[in-house]
Amino acid sequence: MQPGHCLLLKAVVGDADDPTLLAGVTELRRILAVPFAEFAVYRGLRTPDLYAYGVLEGAAHPTDLDLHRFEAMARQLPAFATFAPAIDRLESVFTATGASAGAVTGFHYTVETDAADGWEEEISRWYDTEHMPRLAAVPGCALARRFLNRDGGPHSHACYDLTDPRVLESAAWLAVRRTAWSDRVRPQFRNTRRTMFRTLLVSSGP
Repeated sequence: MQPGHCLLLKAVVGDADDPTLLAGVTELRRILAVPFAEFAVYRGLRTPDLYAYGVLEGAAHPTDLDLHRFEAMARQLPAFATFAPAIDRLESVFTATGASAGAVTGFHYTVETDAADGWEEEISRWYDTEHMPRLAAVPGCALARRFLNRDGGPHSHACYDLTDPRVLESAAWLAVRRTAWSDRVRPQFRNTRRTMFRTLLVSSGP
C-alpha cells in the first residue's frame, strides 16, 4: 500500500467465493466516488475475514455523516448484505519501505491491539522507533505500516506486506520480536488480533 490515510472495510465473509467478494468491493468503490490513490483487498488465510483498504488521495478523512452513509451503501450491496461490513477511518502514523520492496507480495499480516491504561505512549514509541523499522528490514517484508483506527477497534493497526507467510517464522523476524523492550511492552497489549491475509487485489489510481 502507498503512504496515506485509509478507509478500511472489514467484513466476516464466511465461505463466500473470491469473485463475488471482489465484484462487491469493486461496485462499492465505484458508488463511493472517493478518490483513492490505491485500493487493496485481502482475505484471511485461515480466518473468514475480508479487509479492503482505500488509500485516500487527500489528507482529509470523510465526515462522520459520510462514513455512516458509506456503511449503509456497503450493506445494500448483494455481496455484503448478510455480512454487516463496517468502514473505519485509519490515520497513518508510520511507514517504512521493507527489505523486499518491489517483490511480489501475496500476503498481508496485521496486528491490531489496544494498550493497557498508561501504556499507549510507550507502545507507540516502541512500534515506531524499534519494532517496525527492524521488521521492515527483515527479508520477505516489502512494506511496514501502522495506523490509528479512529472509529472501530483495536486502536493500533500495524500491517506488513509479505512475500510469504513463513517470513514470521524466520530467524530474523523472531529476533526482532525477542528484544528486551518487546518483552516489556507486549504484556501490556489488550484485545489483540493477529491475522494473516492473502492478497486478492492491489490497484492504483482512481
